[in-house]
Amino acid sequence: MELSRTERQRSRTGAPASGVRTAVVWEVLSVTLHEADPAGAGLVVVDAGGGTGGFAVPLAEAGHRVTVVDPSPDSLAALQRRAAERGLQVAALQGDLGDLLQLVEPGSADLVLCHSVLEVVDDPSAALAAVAGILKPGGRLSLLVANRDAAVLARALVGRSDEAAHALTDPAGRWGPADGTTRRWTPAGIAALVVAAGLSVEQVHGVRTVSDLVPSAVLDTEPGAAAALLALERTLSDRSPFRDLATQLHILARKG
Repeated sequence: MELSRTERQRSRTGAPASGVRTAVVWEVLSVTLHEADPAGAGLVVVDAGGGTGGFAVPLAEAGHRVTVVDPSPDSLAALQRRAAERGLQVAALQGDLGDLLQLVEPGSADLVLCHSVLEVVDDPSAALAAVAGILKPGGRLSLLVANRDAAVLARALVGRSDEAAHALTDPAGRWGPADGTTRRWTPAGIAALVVAAGLSVEQVHGVRTVSDLVPSAVLDTEPGAAAALLALERTLSDRSPFRDLATQLHILARKG
């Protein structure tokens, strides 16, 4: 039986059968990696803050040369166990975004993943500059960050209007002292930061555009609800205004 275009791309990138939280990101990466490596020779991929290898291991399984840089020794140990169980080699280096240029050869990476990490670094601008420094000319950055506008909407929907108003004007996009997220961006704000690092923004997608608003009970009791929600997420991910209100923003950027 002939494979669909998405299935053919998945076979080359190692993208797993994705749930709502990662489907949009995997699909963008599938197309990007296929375009950059049509022969399937394998690319140099660095996953900054990649933890236990949720993205790194499938990419290594597809034949890419993957390095994970993460500050947690426990996460890196779990990553290596996970890779070893599949007979894979994934390089594991302890460090954070600020250490990238000391840990990874400058100008060596075809793709850098930076997913849910920029929120917690001390200097996001310097961190993105380091990411740009390890990319080859023409290399891509896959960046996933928290969206401020989604936090405003979420706090308003649970009756926390004062917190919603605070998040709207707070420089870090936080709704108050109890907020567990250190920093959020608007779509325009994160795009400007990426451009300032010397990268050009190619795509912006919303991740978890509506899924965080759907009660889990609906997905558990309504036949076909989960599949329908996933299809809707894919449809809305690049459509404004839905994209701009997603819980997370996924940026695909290019160097040079």
